[in-house]
Amino acid sequence: MTLARIGLIGLGTMGAALALNIAEKGHRIAVWNRTSQVTREFHAGAGALAPQIVPTESLADLVAALAPPRAIILMVPAGPVVDDQIAALRPLLAPEDLIIDAGNANFHDTERRAAAAEAAGEAFLGMGVSGGEEGARHGPSIMGGGPRAAWDRVAPVLESIAARHQGAPCATWMGPRGAGHFVKTVHNGIEYADMQMIAEAYGLMRDGLGLTAAQIAPVFARWNGGILKSYLIEISAAVAAATDPETGTAMLDVIVDAAGQKGTGRWTAIEAQHLAAPIPVIEAAVAARNISARREERAAGQAAFGAGPQPLSLPLEDIEGALIAGKILCYAQGFTMLAAASESYGWGVPLPECAKVWRAGCIIRSAMLDDMAQALTDDPARNLIFAPAFADLLRQHHGALRRVVAEAALRGHALPALSAGLAWFDTMRTARGTANMIQGQRDYFGAHGFQRLDGKPLPHGPWAGQGA
Repeated sequence: MTLARIGLIGLGTMGAALALNIAEKGHRIAVWNRTSQVTREFHAGAGALAPQIVPTESLADLVAALAPPRAIILMVPAGPVVDDQIAALRPLLAPEDLIIDAGNANFHDTERRAAAAEAAGEAFLGMGVSGGEEGARHGPSIMGGGPRAAWDRVAPVLESIAARHQGAPCATWMGPRGAGHFVKTVHNGIEYADMQMIAEAYGLMRDGLGLTAAQIAPVFARWNGGILKSYLIEISAAVAAATDPETGTAMLDVIVDAAGQKGTGRWTAIEAQHLAAPIPVIEAAVAARNISARREERAAGQAAFGAGPQPLSLPLEDIEGALIAGKILCYAQGFTMLAAASESYGWGVPLPECAKVWRAGCIIRSAMLDDMAQALTDDPARNLIFAPAFADLLRQHHGALRRVVAEAALRGHALPALSAGLAWFDTMRTARGTANMIQGQRDYFGAHGFQRLDGKPLPHGPWAGQGA
């Protein structure tokens, strides 16, 4: 039997799709699942790709089916399951054999696993994979983290299965240890924010302008032909156009308005606080999902305080402009957070490459990412809002964002993400803010001191000694 080039453990939805992708690209792959019946059924259903797939009944069989030095992808649930799988697998492997965790791992876990592998002289990669089942099957965005030599060893396989943008594979090494999983975490935070802002635009059209889902669908489709062209706008048009096969009504009108989440957006918000990297649009999106689950409280609130959002007088062009501005602000915050983490952890994350690998295959793929990649190449240290192309767009559209947020506030429409974006933008364009009051307060009650504008050495105010 010809030995397989790569192995994969975990034949759930994502694992099965990734295994078929690898096989389709001409790489012989050995697979194993804890439940042997799943492995057999997967192989039996692989059709023309079955000869490229080696089903195995045990971990020992999987290892024996691989050509050394071996490389094995883990597609198992994040958390302790990964640790258990590594513990079971590692005694069967040589030190140079590579384990690749391709699940949605918390980067702290990846840092810990990478440190343990390094101390033991073993090879380990943490790899972010985005694109859902469709991406895994036909071309995901791949963000690698770990020793560069380990990445280079499997890069030919990973680049061959990745999505492509103008011929370039959307698969890149992001840095050592947990860098790849951290980049994936920020990707997911941006995804939360982008989805939330689109939902807010949908709500303005539905509740403010009185449009039906069928009328909203072509609006999204039209926007997808312009600056907002992206996967999320594209599927929003498709979702709005869909009808419920049971009732014949709009599918959106029968879906409960409580958003689920798997935690990666929350991780983004938590890590941003640790890094002192402001990402208010993403934080607002995470909070909005949490609030959406409180359906009974929201119903009680409407009963107690009023009849909900009222009609609006807004042109669709303003809502589109608000989304354009909000998207730029959201991505700018995400890239700033990546830069802060890269410096804090010593990863050297290549920011332009982050933008490039997100251009295809992943959920947040967007036409804007081409210009973002160029702007980050020109000046990686510059906040994206100051790059000429995006500064021009913000000058054109921040007025629309302002009108939308103001009108929505007056008429009772909740726009947590768009409002947060506007507040951040206004703070970022105010040279003299109000934190001097906060510093005065801190010095009054806690003698924390402050800096003077004139540079004179007077570290405390005239209220010294009066605090609590």
